[in-house]
Amino acid sequence: MDSLFTLLLAVVTWLLWRFVLMGLYTVDQNERAVKTSFGRAERLGTTSLDDPISAFLKADERERYVYPQVTVIPPGGPYFKMPWERIHKVSIATMTVNMALDLEDPSANEAGQRLEAVTKDQLNTGLTGQIRYRVSERNLYAFLFGTKKPFVHVMAYFVSVLRQRIANFQAPAAAGEEPALAIPGSEMIGVSINDLRKNLRDLNDYMEQECRSSEARYGVKFDASLITGIDPPSEVESALAAINTAHNHVSSDISLAQAAADQKIVQSRRAVEIETLRAQAEAEPLQAQAAELLETFKAGPAVLTAYLRNVKLALYEKASQVFLEVK
Repeated sequence: MDSLFTLLLAVVTWLLWRFVLMGLYTVDQNERAVKTSFGRAERLGTTSLDDPISAFLKADERERYVYPQVTVIPPGGPYFKMPWERIHKVSIATMTVNMALDLEDPSANEAGQRLEAVTKDQLNTGLTGQIRYRVSERNLYAFLFGTKKPFVHVMAYFVSVLRQRIANFQAPAAAGEEPALAIPGSEMIGVSINDLRKNLRDLNDYMEQECRSSEARYGVKFDASLITGIDPPSEVESALAAINTAHNHVSSDISLAQAAADQKIVQSRRAVEIETLRAQAEAEPLQAQAAELLETFKAGPAVLTAYLRNVKLALYEKASQVFLEVK
């Protein structure tokens, strides 16, 4: 009888430990959890296409990246689960990594310090920078069950987009800006690296826009990508410096010539204005006198004759000698 009681007590103790104590769990403040029952997550009946994060997907991608929305367990607890249920916890804290980091091969890319990319002038340039990303709780199904190694997949996606942009990058021309003066040989050595260096902000903005769909694709949201350095190969560093010097010299000469031409144009316009004003000043009295004579003639021919006589008398008063024609 005692052995049966001991056995029942052991069974009850095991059941309490297995179903009660082992079924309790908590979720930390920077974590989110998803519960699966026999491997199936608790779903809400909607898909990721119903969420605004899918607005950044292209039309041909919407059919491929369709994930069910699942019930997300918020921070807190203790919660309870049955033995056949499993809890998948993920951290949603923002992480910062070097963009050259290879999660599968830490020794790649110079031990994760420098990422190589080929420019449009066929040069292997080195890129340095950082990426900030975090798991999106709005698409946890894609992160937990969509890919086997989501972070590796997302990093590879970012690197492929970046390398494609580097290979096809062309500096945008400013509004009203004249095409840059070509220097012989510059099309072969390092011009695109100069363009990239001058347009780092545009490059970062492009990467941010292109990676907005990663949240709907893989359940990982890029908070920011910051490319901080673009270095050419060491064998072309001196050639690139010479090209930069030549560009600066030519740009200086062009600026000086443009300034001199602008000054001459302004002086010419001013001279034309002065001569125009002088001509107008000389013509104004004549025009006024012509208008006065026209009004006088309207009063009759006799008035015009009298006007001429008065003018002659005024001239006689000012003259010291007068020569009259004898009729």
